[in-house]
Amino acid sequence: MTEKHLFIFGLGFSGQALAQRAKGDYATVGGTVRTEEKAARLRAKGIDALVFDGESASDAVVAATRRATHIVQSIAPGSAGDPVITLLRGAILGAEALEWLGYLSTVGVYGDHGGGWVDEATEPNPLSSRSVERVRAEMEWRILGEERGVPVALFRLSGIYGPGRNALAQVMEGTARRLVKPGQVFNRIHVADIATAVAAGAAQKASGVFNVTDDEPGPPQDVVAFAAGLAGQPAPPEIDFATAELSPMARSFYGENKRVGNRRLAADLGVKLAFPTYREGIAALWNDGSWRGSAG
Repeated sequence: MTEKHLFIFGLGFSGQALAQRAKGDYATVGGTVRTEEKAARLRAKGIDALVFDGESASDAVVAATRRATHIVQSIAPGSAGDPVITLLRGAILGAEALEWLGYLSTVGVYGDHGGGWVDEATEPNPLSSRSVERVRAEMEWRILGEERGVPVALFRLSGIYGPGRNALAQVMEGTARRLVKPGQVFNRIHVADIATAVAAGAAQKASGVFNVTDDEPGPPQDVVAFAAGLAGQPAPPEIDFATAELSPMARSFYGENKRVGNRRLAADLGVKLAFPTYREGIAALWNDGSWRGSAG
């Protein structure tokens, strides 16, 4: 049987979770980071990390790409396009044993639906430049998959939380804010559930769109209040969104309001979320102390 090799472009929060989850399923699990210091830390954990800055691709990165049987791209595109497509398209087309491509996108591609439901069949209608770039990158990866003759899965992620990146950490650090915009809801997803979903997609060589999100979109201020209650801390006071001091990027997130369905996760991948709502996810982070995160 041919050895399987997973290569992940962008070993960030989600990429590292996937790498750790997948280590036992592949002969090698590797990926890219931006600094040699981080690459060395990940290599010590059994992940074949290489430096890739998005400006040029080393011979080692090209070789790892050509050897891969499964490739996941999690690096955000920019105004110049997707850096992996730009620099490594030829290497991907030349990957002789390639079986599958996965692309980590965002539910932001759906734009604003006034709090209504969207699902995988909903056409993208991006509002922000970030989401416009994502839609373009999704199409580029689909075209590349067709050209290479392998399936492509697009994983559209909602707001990511997990160890070190969560409402509990914000409450304990005193940085949590309870912004209130009437009717506003967001979906969320625990990073461990992202790893499970993408690993399942890779194993099944899935294709098409998958919304990787929890089951319960809810007001953001409720999440902060829940975290504060678990931690035995007073909930921060409510702040009116209309008069709050926010960066343009933070305010832009609130310009999109939708409820995101995730039917294909269970129906087509057989994935059962470990943390179907923020309550299970935040409680688990509190109970095992992982809300603090760890270096790496």
